[in-house]
Amino acid sequence: MEIRQLKYFVGVVEAGSFTKAASLLHVAQSALSLHVRQLEAGFGTQLLIRERTGVRVTDAGQTLLNRARVILKEIQLTEAELTSKKASPAGEVTIGIPSGAARVISGPLIEAVRNEFPRVSLKMTEGMTGPLEEWMSAGRFSLAILYRTEESIGQMTALACEEFCLVAPRGEPPFEDSIRLSDLHTFPLAVPMRNNNVRRSVADVVTQHGCVLDVRFEVDSLSTIISMVMEGKAYSILTPAAIHKEASQGLVRAIKIVDPVITRSVVLAVNPRDEHTPAIVALRNLIPNVANTLIERGIWLPVR
Repeated sequence: MEIRQLKYFVGVVEAGSFTKAASLLHVAQSALSLHVRQLEAGFGTQLLIRERTGVRVTDAGQTLLNRARVILKEIQLTEAELTSKKASPAGEVTIGIPSGAARVISGPLIEAVRNEFPRVSLKMTEGMTGPLEEWMSAGRFSLAILYRTEESIGQMTALACEEFCLVAPRGEPPFEDSIRLSDLHTFPLAVPMRNNNVRRSVADVVTQHGCVLDVRFEVDSLSTIISMVMEGKAYSILTPAAIHKEASQGLVRAIKIVDPVITRSVVLAVNPRDEHTPAIVALRNLIPNVANTLIERGIWLPVR
């Protein structure tokens, strides 16, 4: 017994004849007759009585008709439910976001999910990049915003490309708009721990160019580092996104690092286990749109 055979059987009964059913179902009359005969052969009983004016069901045919209608209705409901989930996904989505990126994208992302996918429950974890990388590798997140070099993006979706800058207390040197990498050694720094992407990205370039840094404090807390700079206790090397709020309020200053410029890519990674889940697919498409909007508004500054 096939679903198609049940559809044809119900269609013939409801149409009242093979001729009318063939027209309504867009199937050849001979094919309809064949499928009904196959059903009768399979059940070992007559289902329809063929008459000159049409067809009528036998007792066995009436039993099959009742059951077939229930079966076909359940199939229809299942298809509708699955289609609805794809159009309006529901469920829990876990995402890890580094503290720097979180300062610009968390609020807009939450707002976008609330407006566009109200049935999705977003579980967001913010942290320093070292632990987030480990947790993503362990499968703790469905999605994660991570940092990569341009060469190591792989299958991940690029969201933005950031430049590092020297973050200085207001009213303190340097007073120029840019500073050479080789001159950074004159400023006492508060930076993340060595397993952090900020630290690794900067250290790689510094080493390649034979420069040194005066690292006075290693702190795995972005808010603490920014507070130290605001209070004039240290300088730091961060991206404009990480200090967007404080810089716009004049609480700290961002000085462009040049000769060379230090960059990193911001990417979106997905857990292979979850990549086909409707809610994950929806957010995987939504997040780049949110990032592009922030870039266009000048909130998340890309490399120009």
